[in-house]
Amino acid sequence: MRFRQSLLWLCFLLGAILLLSTTMSVVHAAQSSSTPLKVGFITVGSVNDWGYNYAHDQGRRFMEAALPKQVETTIVENIPESAEVERVMEKMIANGTRLIFSTSYGYFDPALRVASRHPNVTFEQCGRIVPASSKNVGTYFAKQYQPMYISGVVAGRMTKKNNLGFIAAHPVPQVLQNINAFTLGVRSVNPKAKVHVVWTNSWSDAPTEAEAAKGLIELGADVLTMHLDSPITVVQTAEKYGVMTVGYHADLKKFAPKGWLTGEMWNWGPLYVKIAQSVKNDTWKAGNARYGMNDGYTKLSSFGPAVPDTVQKEALGLKKKIEQGNFVVFQGPLKDRDGKDRVASGKLPDADLIESMNWFVPGVEGNIAQK
Repeated sequence: MRFRQSLLWLCFLLGAILLLSTTMSVVHAAQSSSTPLKVGFITVGSVNDWGYNYAHDQGRRFMEAALPKQVETTIVENIPESAEVERVMEKMIANGTRLIFSTSYGYFDPALRVASRHPNVTFEQCGRIVPASSKNVGTYFAKQYQPMYISGVVAGRMTKKNNLGFIAAHPVPQVLQNINAFTLGVRSVNPKAKVHVVWTNSWSDAPTEAEAAKGLIELGADVLTMHLDSPITVVQTAEKYGVMTVGYHADLKKFAPKGWLTGEMWNWGPLYVKIAQSVKNDTWKAGNARYGMNDGYTKLSSFGPAVPDTVQKEALGLKKKIEQGNFVVFQGPLKDRDGKDRVASGKLPDADLIESMNWFVPGVEGNIAQK
């Protein structure tokens, strides 16, 4: 009898413990879902640059508007690609930040070091390739070279001198992708055209960018484009001298009402919403995510009034083909400008070729090594 009573009491006690545990888990889950996720953004330049950093901040603002009361965001601007970014990350984490967007190319190694010290914090690096062993660092980027190829087609149709200029910051793979894609687009409709590259050795240096633009115009370029954090200096300089421009990062047509052609622009907001939600509901996974134009995170900018309807229709038709998977920018046969085979006939490029690009296609004038 006593054994039966003891057994009943034991069962009752175990049931009470299980019920309490379940109740506490539900309460904890409810509290977690109702507690805003603190999200931090770090940019290498000003969010008012009308370019790379502006686009990330617009994505942050979109996320805040789309997820009210679910996220709290902070952004720290003008942080160099140095040990300083580690200090900023550590301060964010100390303040409760659990998702950090490391937006600049040179933030990658610092992000890996900080992430190793804080396994409970999620890091998203814009660009680069994260090791397969990483548990709390992911990378994201979009195939920005797709709209740049289309922009090259437009520029190839519009140039009268067959001389185009490309002002670039650093010879990293993402920049070389854009130079090559733009040139391939130009020469697909204008095989005689050449694209002259000038390096600034900085993501943002307005005086140097203005001088580079003037130098290319003096060389005879009648279309300029760029891969810099802030495209506005090049766009406005080109407009001042009556030269056409292809933009990057954002739509700057209002700054060049006569010479604007089109360009690439980012639309990070929907992706930032998706990432924040995955972190909040514990479905986030590390890895290297790359998105095409069909995903909507990189887009073709609006056309300027100088672009004829026929050219606009051609560009939009190509855009549709790319989005439907019926056209690949770096498809074979593809040789570099030294004649080396890079993509065999009938083949498509693999991710390694794209992510490690360190060569120029035919039609590019200039050196990859910085001078």
